[in-house]
Amino acid sequence: MDEEECLRRYGLRPVGADLDEVRRLLGVQIRLEQRAQGEGDTELMKLCCVQLFNAGDPDDVLLIWRAKTAGMDADCSIDIQLLCGSGLARTKAYLSSQHLPEAEAALRRLLACERAGDFEDFSVAERAAQYAAYYAP
Repeated sequence: MDEEECLRRYGLRPVGADLDEVRRLLGVQIRLEQRAQGEGDTELMKLCCVQLFNAGDPDDVLLIWRAKTAGMDADCSIDIQLLCGSGLARTKAYLSSQHLPEAEAALRRLLACERAGDFEDFSVAERAAQYAAYYAP
């Protein structure tokens, strides 16, 4: 499945079983990208992350982080703000509550980006609108 088919099939706001399929699809692309730079489809990965961002489930934060850190291209393509579909404060609280090295790494990066101004005037609704405009036909 490519980005266009994924967007057509699930839209930007999938729900229920479609969200599970997006998570599965993202997992496959993460594994491909981790195996060799360029094997994963980073545009498809970004779209999956946008779809999960729009769902706003904190449990998806680490999956999005794994996608972002799967390779250099993915890191550049997947915005750090995509970790924060449930809001910046809630995402930081979620990551702080997880006792995993990847959660600590994600939180450190998030805090560094926040200090750098990457979250100035951040709004989930505004960010979702920006992605909707980006993916508009």
